Amino acid sequence: MFDETIYQRTAGGVRFVQVLRDAGVLTGIKVDTGLLELAGTEGETATQGLDGLGARCKAYRAEGATFAKWRAVVKIGRDMPSARALSENAHGLARYASICQENGLVPIVEPEVTLSPGDYDIAQAAFESERYLSNVIRALNEHDVVLEAILLKPSMVLPGLDAPEADKVTVARMTARTLMRTVPPAVPGINFLSGGMGAEEATQNLQQIQKECPSAPWTLSYSYGRALQDAVLREWGGKDENFASAQALLLELARVNSEAQLGRWNEVHPTPGAGASGRLHNMPKLSYSDERRKPADLFNW
Repeated sequence: MFDETIYQRTAGGVRFVQVLRDAGVLTGIKVDTGLLELAGTEGETATQGLDGLGARCKAYRAEGATFAKWRAVVKIGRDMPSARALSENAHGLARYASICQENGLVPIVEPEVTLSPGDYDIAQAAFESERYLSNVIRALNEHDVVLEAILLKPSMVLPGLDAPEADKVTVARMTARTLMRTVPPAVPGINFLSGGMGAEEATQNLQQIQKECPSAPWTLSYSYGRALQDAVLREWGGKDENFASAQALLLELARVNSEAQLGRWNEVHPTPGAGASGRLHNMPKLSYSDERRKPADLFNW
């Protein structure tokens, strides 16, 4: 949720947080206040929001939030990411994570290498992703962040938008290699962002990463926004009569990605929402297993 929504109520006067709690859903809060361009750089940014963050986190925790999110973006280009951008964003993530833990919130640490225009190949993307993650982990350690009580939300390793596309096996292998080189086993969970990927691409890559990293010391899962929501929002279109079909599509997308997270998604059928209509495709109804890999019980630490 956002600062302006965590305090809001339904038309019936019930707090949104309570509605979620009654449904068994944990509430998170986005605490950064957006990106600001770093002076003296070619459009590189740092994330704002540290001012007053401790007091805000304390209030959010009292309101019922259990975790938080902070997005810090770097981009690949000529002489980018610069050492300054890497340092500024890693420091911001570490300070945010430390403040969250001091106030009882589990921090989702989101170091994003944004998918941007450019002809850089996947090897360069992997190199820069490794640089960024290395800076972030070092900063977290320097600020005494408890790694067992965070979740990491990185981007997958992808080539530039003007470069030839990489197949899912290459994406998965480069992503797994980057993580194995940089992320300590103490981190319980890595939840990928979907970035500029489409719904089907994000699902395919998530499943392939399970195959390329079967003995990963962390849970490998997803924290998709666009890949879960875009088709659903198109299906709904703000019309009451589309509620049911939009909700069904959201549940189906969540089911498909949950199966992919376990390496069990049947790729014979396309991901729902991947087509132009945004409507449900004929997806096989796979059964869930009780033997799921789950991150540690972070939210009661």
